[in-house]
Amino acid sequence: MASAAGPASAHDRRSASDAAGVAVLGACAVWSLITAAVHGGRPEGMLLAVLAVAAGYASGRICGELLPVAAPGAGALAGLALAVAAPHINPGSQVTSPLGQTGATAALLTLSAGAACCAAWAAGPPGLRLALRLLAAGTAVTALVLGSTSGFAACLGVLLCSLAADRMRRRAVGLGGLVLAVTLVTGAAWAVAEDALPDGLTTSLEGQLTQHRVLLWHDALDMAAREPGLGIGPGRFAELSPTATQTLPSDGRPHSAPFQQAAEQGVLGVVLLAAVFCWVLYALWRSPRPTPVVLTAGAALTALAAIAAVGNALSFTTVTAGAGLLAGLATARTSAPGPPTPPGGPGDR
Repeated sequence: MASAAGPASAHDRRSASDAAGVAVLGACAVWSLITAAVHGGRPEGMLLAVLAVAAGYASGRICGELLPVAAPGAGALAGLALAVAAPHINPGSQVTSPLGQTGATAALLTLSAGAACCAAWAAGPPGLRLALRLLAAGTAVTALVLGSTSGFAACLGVLLCSLAADRMRRRAVGLGGLVLAVTLVTGAAWAVAEDALPDGLTTSLEGQLTQHRVLLWHDALDMAAREPGLGIGPGRFAELSPTATQTLPSDGRPHSAPFQQAAEQGVLGVVLLAAVFCWVLYALWRSPRPTPVVLTAGAALTALAAIAAVGNALSFTTVTAGAGLLAGLATARTSAPGPPTPPGGPGDR
């Protein structure tokens, strides 16, 4: 009876996280259609992002079960190749700053570093594990070569978190720390946009972020204050933002995922964006994979969330699909036999 209860319990936990994902992603799609219908917006971008996350997650679950080392390793190389090409294919203008690129380049490099570290933890031979970690370190160096200071910091942070993950026995504590980190970054961005910090600190942060980016944030928060319920409609920021309309060329985005959601889809849009992140961490908490793999993927996805809070990373389909892929790889069931699941579930390992 005990052996039958263990697999059944694990199946129930995975089913619960999968059902939560379907509900959250479905709510994001439906809400974008509602807000677009009210204000005449364009929901295609949000719908494409939802589809990319879902497809990436499903692909990651399948590939992670069949090829637990090769799949994330290949994903890391593919992300690195795309990041090298990204500066030449990104549409529209880039809001540059001393932080470097905070769009597709930094995001793809971060996801690549996370995938390489996940593959390293899944690898058996020490030589292969070292090679994969060197790939992650090389990804950080590539970020510096491409001028992405934020990407370098994120890749280095993911690598260090991955190396330390083996000492973390309770994954729930580590995942809780990741939630706190994203909350602090988002709160700091809001404080800068609202000019709620001391003058010296505000000036210093604006120097890193650029005044133009902060003005875009001001516009987004003003729109959210005028239309807190439904927002102005998805895809309409470019036509209603004074800063964006006076900038040529402009990509028409506020360069912050939470602020864009607040402006275009209201308070509920921000709640749904946060719910997607929380669902990913919940799925990682319930994952049957070892804790180091789970925390490594969580660190990479948290770094992506931080980048998206101050940049336009989530505006690129390759990034959203890559995020879903990494989450799927880290939550896939492996075919190799392992120790029985503790009574409290994988979150207590």
